[in-house]
Amino acid sequence: MARIPQLVGLNYHVRTFGCQMNLHDSERVAGLLDDCGCIQVDSPDDADIVLFMTCSVREKADTHLYGEASNLVRLPAPPSGRRVVAVGGCIAQRDGAELARKIPNVDVVFGTSALASLPQLLCDALGRPGEVEVDVGEEGRGFSTDLPSKRAQGFHSWVPIMTGCNNFCTYCIVPYVRGRERSRILERVVTECSSLVRDGVREITLLGQNVNSYGRDLYGKPRFAELLREVGKTGIERIRFTSSNPKDLSSQTIAAMAEVPSVMPQLHLAVQSGSTRVLKAMNRSYTREGYLHLVRELRDSIPDIALSTDLIVGFPGETEEDFQDTLSLVREVGFSSAFTFIYSRRPGTPAAKIEDDTPREVIQDRFDRLAKLVEELAFAANQRERGQVVETLVEGSSKRNDAVMMGRSPKGQTVLFPLPEGMRAPELVGRLCDVRVDEAKTWYLRGPMVGEAR
Repeated sequence: MARIPQLVGLNYHVRTFGCQMNLHDSERVAGLLDDCGCIQVDSPDDADIVLFMTCSVREKADTHLYGEASNLVRLPAPPSGRRVVAVGGCIAQRDGAELARKIPNVDVVFGTSALASLPQLLCDALGRPGEVEVDVGEEGRGFSTDLPSKRAQGFHSWVPIMTGCNNFCTYCIVPYVRGRERSRILERVVTECSSLVRDGVREITLLGQNVNSYGRDLYGKPRFAELLREVGKTGIERIRFTSSNPKDLSSQTIAAMAEVPSVMPQLHLAVQSGSTRVLKAMNRSYTREGYLHLVRELRDSIPDIALSTDLIVGFPGETEEDFQDTLSLVREVGFSSAFTFIYSRRPGTPAAKIEDDTPREVIQDRFDRLAKLVEELAFAANQRERGQVVETLVEGSSKRNDAVMMGRSPKGQTVLFPLPEGMRAPELVGRLCDVRVDEAKTWYLRGPMVGEAR
């Protein structure tokens, strides 16, 4: 994209909420603005343009957006004398021009399919102060991956393979803001991955709201297993993927996970509840027994796989018996980690219409019990790594100590190790190091580096 005179030299800051798809979109936004001649800064205080990439899955994201965007009016004027505030992502897609009523200092609103229109929207906002520029887009504009990108990490890249969702879980707003499933052509995904490998990327994460159904809209049947095999041939060293709906996880995909060496032994398989009755009310399209069958099949094929999940507490109508079903399923699976949430009512979803008189303190007590169990299981899972040598892809220095390096194991665990004497931290970022695990805590592994980085 050619430089745009109105934007050249302006500072911008991006604040991202939500899922990996939003992180990818933020990298595309940064790439677009860099190409236009803008300069990225670390703080909104120094920014002429502040962009919020938003998530609408939980109410807390709305609250954060309203608070942070409104607070910008209290900041001193930026270098250009005027600060433009832009909101993108799922909240922008959901609310459109209504955002200007909720947050009066918003100048630009752009939806999930309208990233490419952002530079022109910003120019229009700069030329017509006081008028809100809105583009919430339509499906069919193409994928954001066709736009320039500014990767946060040179060794890792997000690779969208599809967007949208057809599942319409009763609590979820995603199909309404991201649209129906649309898959990228398989050969284009593989070509992009090959290009990333040539560019020095060592790990990719394949992205989609439900990667297991990848290709159904284009080819009449899912082709995710085939895609994993083809991406594995590109020479990429590590492959991860998210999100994965249990109802579409096939035996063919499990076989590909087991047989492609670069697919990491980790799977995030969101269960949401251990109660078949609640799963039906959520429109999840699988049962407790079906989920446990998948877990057995996964562990038969990949014995050392690390399983993580999402769990919702307090879905309307959940009883103590339903909750006990969730606790027992979590114990039986033995998840390595889990994201636990209290149900958040989202306007426009079927579940939002369900009345529920369960006291808040009861729901909070259930949440606390579940969180405690998840921590116990995470600690137990990490104990199995004590004394083992774990291959670690180094991401950078620990936030708490510059003399300690941080990376990820094949299972996605956080691994910490002291910076070896005589080495500088930048020399290790993006490299693979072997770490002997001497200490295993709930949320991290720690030990010395052994051998040479590679």
